[in-house]
Amino acid sequence: MPWTSTDVPDLTGSTVVVTGANSGLGFEATRMLAENDADVVMACRSVERGERAVDEITKSVEDASLDLRELDLASLASIESFADGLHRDYDAVDLLLNNAGVMAVPRQTTEDGFELQLGVNHLGHFALTGRLLDLVLAADGPRGDGARVVAVSSGAHRRGEIDFDDLHGREEYSKWGAYCQSKLANLLHAFELQRRLDAAGEDAVGVAAHPGYAATDLQRRGPEQEGSTLKLLGMKLLNKVVAQTAERGALPLLYAATSEDVEGGEYVGPGGWRRMRGYPEVQRPSERARDEEKAERLWRVSEEVTGVEYEL
Repeated sequence: MPWTSTDVPDLTGSTVVVTGANSGLGFEATRMLAENDADVVMACRSVERGERAVDEITKSVEDASLDLRELDLASLASIESFADGLHRDYDAVDLLLNNAGVMAVPRQTTEDGFELQLGVNHLGHFALTGRLLDLVLAADGPRGDGARVVAVSSGAHRRGEIDFDDLHGREEYSKWGAYCQSKLANLLHAFELQRRLDAAGEDAVGVAAHPGYAATDLQRRGPEQEGSTLKLLGMKLLNKVVAQTAERGALPLLYAATSEDVEGGEYVGPGGWRRMRGYPEVQRPSERARDEEKAERLWRVSEEVTGVEYEL
């Protein structure tokens, strides 16, 4: 039998943090987690869009426990402020779903000078996870067997390479190359986190997931920023013909986050056509994603540029 949203366990008493919770996969994951009685912290760059998402979710989940908070992953100061707020108001975080991201946009930089895709998709989540790690380690987890940190990657990681000589694309920039690099970095971070948790004897686990091809707002932002009507139309057509729904795309994230069949250091994605559609299953990532030497080097670089060190 395929794993569906009806298999999400009762999450009463669990505190969940979802980044990018106001739209797409984050919105659907938040809704389904709230349906199963989790207390969900919605970490959103735009509070206004977050408020609209809260209104929409509460229409279908009347008793939803939602805590909307501002978080801009393109700002280390915003990440620190968000983490400080959670430390004031929460004792533990059972599930950290690092979902927010940007895809294939023209070269831009974050507030701290990082290339935007690497800065948001990897470095922002690296800093956030590090700043919330003590709350994660203090939690029982969504199933009572240890907290989980879920990195949302992409099948595009298979085309990714970590260019340590030009991480931020200052010398040469490809929007798709930068995206694939950031998605590979997500996996290197997740698997290295698991190795470090194991070495420290902690119950918490680091896992990763990808949604396949899901119809969300993610695809339209690149063409919109380029001002390309043709590419925007092409993306809309692909979303209609190829993509699965955002709700179905969120299932691998929830499977990684809550299923007893998923262990630390594993990678989850849809098991159907070309791994772009279908119900979730544990899959094998690329060999590059399992490169421990590169993972350790990326970890060191990430600590250096963000100023965030993990206390394990």
